[in-house]
Formats: sequence, structure tokens, C-alpha cells
Amino acid sequence: MKEQDFTREDGRKNDEKRQVSITTGYLDSNPHSVLISVGRTRVLCAATSGNWMPPHVKDTGKGWVGAQYCMLPNSSPQRVLRERNKVSGRTKEIERLIGRSLRSVCELKAIPYESIIVDCDVIQADGGTRTASVTGGFIALYMLLKDMQKSRRITRFPITDFLAGISVGIVHGQPCLDLCSSEDMTAQVDMNMVMSESGRLSEVQATGEEATFKKEQLDEMMALAGKGIKELIKEQKKALGIL
Repeated sequence: MKEQDFTREDGRKNDEKRQVSITTGYLDSNPHSVLISVGRTRVLCAATSGNWMPPHVKDTGKGWVGAQYCMLPNSSPQRVLRERNKVSGRTKEIERLIGRSLRSVCELKAIPYESIIVDCDVIQADGGTRTASVTGGFIALYMLLKDMQKSRRITRFPITDFLAGISVGIVHGQPCLDLCSSEDMTAQVDMNMVMSESGRLSEVQATGEEATFKKEQLDEMMALAGKGIKELIKEQKKALGIL
């Protein structure tokens, strides 16, 4: 296929993200739950407090925000094995990415001795599950912390900035925003980026798939990702009723 002949399978422009749908309070059992759909990818995110505190945080006067990530068995066409007794390296990597990202915009000193876990369960996977988890997980965390402030469990709101994540890559030689699974599998470069509303980076993961790439291409991808993240943050604010 010639590069100029490349057309995305869903007809999107190269700088166009997938359609996003966000439903807050999705679970009756947890008001701080979010179902986020990014194209055909769907992730259920929920934030709860009163969980296990990491040893290195105990007695520091700080709180903690962590994450757990899971792909449900039928989230992809080929059944995913349940991780019962041992979590895979991929899952651990994604959990750390989500947790680091959320902590990067949460002042832990403002939630002293509180431990929060954000669960991200992939119901359906079609690319970008980790970045969808960050975007949806942030909303769940935001709602929980707002309620903790309202109930005076914490004295001030600890979120310092809005945050979202998106994928980007080089597909058939062209930079493309928000890759679906089929694009991800054929991409020459695969990249995930997490960025705050103020433009500060929390996470950048860029990998050449059997190829190298130029700094100019990295700059192009980062610009595309920044555009997509700004659009996602608008979606977050709409879902939270603050836009």
C-alpha cells in the first residue's frame, strides 16, 4: 500500500480522535464509577477509599492513589485468560502507568493517611485501553475526592490539574491520532501520551516497531496527542458538569 493511498478503516482523518462517550455513576454500588467508551473500546473505572497503604507511604503524612487494571475474558475476540494468582508483566506495567499518571495531578499531602484505589476493568478492547483507563480513571478519582471534600473528610481539594491520555502512531508512514486495534497492529511507531490541561507531560511511551523514527516525527505525534488530549479534557468536564 502506498502511503498516499492509506485510508483509516473508520473513515477518520489522521488528526481525528474516536468518538467518546462517558457515563458517570454507572454502578449502583459505587457513585464514583465511570463507563468510558472510546470508539469500540470500553472501560469501567471506579474509585474507592480505605484501601491498603504502601509501606513507603505509611507515617509520612501523605495519602496514596493507586490503580488496578484488568482485561475481562471476553473483552477481545480471542478470550483473555483471567489473572487469578499471578498478574502479568503487561498488567503491572499498565497499573503503574495509570497510578503514576493520576498521582501526578493529585497533591498527596492534601489527602493525609487516605489510600485510594482506582479500578479499571476493560469490558471491550479495540486499542488504547491504558489511555482510556487514565482518562476515565481521572473522572472517577475527581468525583470521589470532591465527595470527600464535601463531607469534610479532607479539608481542601487535592487535584491540581485535569489529565487525560491518548494513543498516537505512525501508520503507513503517516502520523495518526487515537489508534484502534487494527492500526496499532500495523503501526511502524506506537506511542501513548498522558498530559495535563496546562500542557505538562505525565507520561510519554514511544516505541519503534521494527523501525526507527525521526525526532520530527516524534514532534508531530506529540502535537497530535496534545490536540486529542485537549479535546478529551473537554469531554471530562462535560461529564462532570463543570463546562
